[in-house]
Amino acid sequence: MYHFNINTDVVFYGRRFKIYDADTFTKNFLKKIGVKLNPPGRCPEDPYMKIRRETLDRMEPLRPYESYDTLKQFLEYNRKVLRFFCLWDDSASMFGDRRELILHYFLCDDTIEIKEVMPPCSGRDATSLFLRRKKLPKYGPPGVYQPGQITDRAVLNVYRGLTGRPADGYLLDKYKLGKVDQEFYKDSDLFIGATINVWGRKVLLCDCDNFTKTYYKTKYGIENFTSISCKAPPPPKIERKFPPYNGFGSEEDSLRTCIGLVPTPHQRNFKKFMEKNSYGNISNILRFFAKLITHKRVERDRMFVISYFLSDDTISVFEPIERNSGFTGGMFLKRIRVKKPGQEVFKSELSEYIQAEDLYIGARVNVNGYLFHLLNADEYTLRYMEENSDKFPMSSIELVLQKLKEEQSKSRELKQVFRNADPKLTKRVDYNTFRDIIMTLTVGKLLEHEFITLARHYGVPEDTCSDMNILMAQAHEQLKKNTFENFERLIATCVYEDREKKKVLPTKDIRRLCKSFRLPLTDDLLGSILSAFQDSEEQINYELFFSALNWRMNPMPELQAVSFTKERCEDVWLGMPSPIPVKYVDYFRLLKDVFGLVEE
Repeated sequence: MYHFNINTDVVFYGRRFKIYDADTFTKNFLKKIGVKLNPPGRCPEDPYMKIRRETLDRMEPLRPYESYDTLKQFLEYNRKVLRFFCLWDDSASMFGDRRELILHYFLCDDTIEIKEVMPPCSGRDATSLFLRRKKLPKYGPPGVYQPGQITDRAVLNVYRGLTGRPADGYLLDKYKLGKVDQEFYKDSDLFIGATINVWGRKVLLCDCDNFTKTYYKTKYGIENFTSISCKAPPPPKIERKFPPYNGFGSEEDSLRTCIGLVPTPHQRNFKKFMEKNSYGNISNILRFFAKLITHKRVERDRMFVISYFLSDDTISVFEPIERNSGFTGGMFLKRIRVKKPGQEVFKSELSEYIQAEDLYIGARVNVNGYLFHLLNADEYTLRYMEENSDKFPMSSIELVLQKLKEEQSKSRELKQVFRNADPKLTKRVDYNTFRDIIMTLTVGKLLEHEFITLARHYGVPEDTCSDMNILMAQAHEQLKKNTFENFERLIATCVYEDREKKKVLPTKDIRRLCKSFRLPLTDDLLGSILSAFQDSEEQINYELFFSALNWRMNPMPELQAVSFTKERCEDVWLGMPSPIPVKYVDYFRLLKDVFGLVEE
């Protein structure tokens, strides 16, 4: 082993071999046994291979063939495709539009395929491909190339060889003179926002799928993949103009003739009609009592009842019959929708009609040229507006109190005035005194309807005993007129249905028995009497109830006729609801809620 070293010659059976280098293990081993290694030498060149290589360089290949190694790329990227969502905006040309495309880039051979997304009912012929799979040149040809002008190899000459076959004479042009080079699109040229040339068509790349994003993030380090909208901007909305109303029929029917070729009747809001139609004890009718505003002295005292039907937004006006007034009374305006004043008659748009929100106590309503001043409303109307205070802000107690809180500077004065009006310190005053105080200190702050809302909220509840006597007297009068005396049978039927012998039955069962025995009482009157007799569990002592209705056993004093004189006008008001909503108002509770005052 000591005879071997780097850069030395050894002879084996007359043949000389030159050692010009060694591997790492051999170098380490020789160093450990004490052999001093020479620096590595250069591998001597083989004279034969040198002559052979020079000979091959001078020779031309016999066949026009050059090898291209594409197998590695195919094996690595087979079935791996980049997908881009593209847009070709051809709207600038005649009959052109925006067309959505999908571009597929095949990594195995750098070819491109483009498909078109055909929207439904587009009117275009469905084609399989927008561009068949091939390499896409970056710059489109300026013209048509001659056959064979674009090729991967250039043939120099053709001659007949020694064998006599023409194939032996194919020679390639070593310098490739006259070859036309084309630059094709690669994966590095494709990214979101790029515009590529597809044979003269400018295609914008708008988005890509998740595989494509991962590929570019891994290979090129791209992080921004903000997509571009491919959808066309919405077209400008063209205002549809309809011809003006011609005066025949309703405006809705005239409009239906302009919408379709075959006119169809106007469809009303059926859901609203079913929800707001009258049923049971719920009328869904807002009744206001109004006075006619006119310059004629004779008609100034005429009173009217304005009814607003919530089911279809119609209005009817009725004038109560008053003897020796000079007016016949009766129906003043049949049930119809009323237009707001100041609108043109013959116009294209539908007219605006009076809505429920436009009616409130103190308002002035123009009904077909007649001006009415709303003075009062019935109990159902006021209660409905208070329950729906979001639509009727004047019936919202929160908004009314908010207006009073703005008068914080007058709190001490207001408290002193109420104390002077209440010398006995009962913490309540009558309605007229309360109105004078509030309206004087809050000039122009509260409207008439807002004040009534305030008075109703802080009103002192009245004793219902007298009201109950009036109801029973009315019931006895109706029963006496119809000579109804089947009270013993009613009580016997109730005893039969009372299986648990509790002497009480549910209110709905008592109502059902009254209907089955044809008790000659109206629904409103019967409901009021039942509500007075029922307990907290909505049950009624049937013996006590029917004994009270027995007009022979427990007679009630007859009702006295009310005289409509001028002295009684303030209390009765022509058979309409009293203009005084409550008799007494709890002013102390009002001051406490508004100003936070406590009793001293």
